[in-house]
Amino acid sequence: MAKVVLKDVRKVYDNGYEAVKNISLDIADGEFIVLVGPSGCGKSTTLRMVAGLEGVDGGTISIGDRIVNDVHPKDRDIAMVFQNYALYPHMTVFKNMAFALELRKVPKAEIQKRVSEAAKILELEQLLDRKPAQLSGGQRQRVAVGRAIVREPKAFLFDEPLSNLDAKLRVTTRAELKALHQRLKTTTIYVTHDQEEAMTLGDRIVVMSRGIIQQAGPSLEVYRHPVNRFVASFIGTPPMNFLEGTLRKAGDAFVFVEGSNDAEGRAYELSVPQARTGALLSHVGKSVVMGVRPQMLTEAQEPMAGRTWKVPIRVVEPLGESVDVMCGTPKHERLVARIPARDGLTPRLSIHLHFDMERVHFFEIGEFGTRIC
Repeated sequence: MAKVVLKDVRKVYDNGYEAVKNISLDIADGEFIVLVGPSGCGKSTTLRMVAGLEGVDGGTISIGDRIVNDVHPKDRDIAMVFQNYALYPHMTVFKNMAFALELRKVPKAEIQKRVSEAAKILELEQLLDRKPAQLSGGQRQRVAVGRAIVREPKAFLFDEPLSNLDAKLRVTTRAELKALHQRLKTTTIYVTHDQEEAMTLGDRIVVMSRGIIQQAGPSLEVYRHPVNRFVASFIGTPPMNFLEGTLRKAGDAFVFVEGSNDAEGRAYELSVPQARTGALLSHVGKSVVMGVRPQMLTEAQEPMAGRTWKVPIRVVEPLGESVDVMCGTPKHERLVARIPARDGLTPRLSIHLHFDMERVHFFEIGEFGTRIC
């Protein structure tokens, strides 16, 4: 095992495109860290630079106490698991797992020992004589992981390894990977575009966009305290609702003014709790974005001034015990609430939505607007 340190790492392609922009990240010995973000954000490029599959155009990458910028991939003592398994179709499961060790001239007894131990961990003992064509997708993925385990590397690198699996199998394999890390305690860097996967797997998640690390931290911290609007929009299911409006002072209190009215002519406004006014003081009279997660909206039985809005239902998505209700205002057509399921929630009817104003977020204007409070 080993710590992995990226310091001011940069990647620029021949066409001038800067895929990774001076990122720095310390990954502790034995830590499971997940790089997450949309396509093109630089996460896979970063992983490939750690692996040595991409050159580094600035900064340094260290594995253990050694800078590896100019070290060949095979000499970095890392093991990588790809999205497409990359198994040899003519070889058995045992041979696939043992092949890299055979190339390194590892003694046969040691190969047998390592493959047997990995097969036991991954529940592949009954499959060692089969070939990849005789395996399910999940079994093939476990073989790919086993091939990495037998090498006993300093670090595991996973590049979207579950993308080819169906939804149910992704959940079970995800749990297997987490249990495997808890058992082996090997430093792991995992790349995914799936934020749910990131939040459930990682000791820390690293949210990237446009080649920059937007935020890094434990998943719950990133979920509850996003540093900007992009992170808030990317982490969480369903995505956070964003409502642009202005802050108005009303005596000693503040009011968030959305800027449109309901069907009965009442303005869509919300009272801001006193405890939050200090952080918002410099933004009174200015445009801000209020972020509210669908789980922070509840159905109220009757209207409450400054706390509820009456909104028409546009779409209802049943989820069993809960339901996602898509509502809207004349200014913001998409407002999603995740509320307990009940009969009578149908499009074109209206409901009173209660806003948990203690937990909403306020951001500055813009896609990457900084969180105010």
